[in-house]
Amino acid sequence: MAIINERIILGIDPGTNVLGYAIIRCEGKNKIDLIVLGVIELKKYADHYLKLKAIYERIQQLVDEYHPDEVAIEAPFFGKNVQSMLKLGRAQGVAMAAALSRSVPIFEYAPRKIKQSITGQGAASKEQVATMLISILKVKDFSDAKLDATDALGAAVCHFYQGAAIGGEKIKKVGSTKKASSWEAYVKNNPNKVK
Repeated sequence: MAIINERIILGIDPGTNVLGYAIIRCEGKNKIDLIVLGVIELKKYADHYLKLKAIYERIQQLVDEYHPDEVAIEAPFFGKNVQSMLKLGRAQGVAMAAALSRSVPIFEYAPRKIKQSITGQGAASKEQVATMLISILKVKDFSDAKLDATDALGAAVCHFYQGAAIGGEKIKKVGSTKKASSWEAYVKNNPNKVK
């Protein structure tokens, strides 16, 4: 039986000390499989420009190895420290340039949009996002994974849920989620989503 509408999505959570990445395979309208989840450790580089080079090279390696159809990247949030924002923006730009150098389209999502898409709450914590991803992907756990990696996975799954076109169709989020005013209320209203 042929696989219909298969897509590979690379999710990226940009960072200047740790950059998270995740690759998922999507089949049809509702099947998502995790292919790889990891981080690029950048703390070992003293020079910011060497960090950017490492990001560029590793993202190109991931694209060459897994051949993603699309990249979903978390947009930098606006903070008070201008220097940190500048460095984070450079890291994001270099990751995007690496994917674009291989002609892979980029889709950018705000952190709140990713959290809302995964948990139903735009203010959810990184841990809450990781817990929901375990349930969504039906994996045992992410105990060995850093939150930067699960954030990247969140970006990829968010992109899948946002209905990027495949075969002229829009993909819709699988299942229904009842909205809630807090994480505790969400768990109570959605027992089948959290285990």
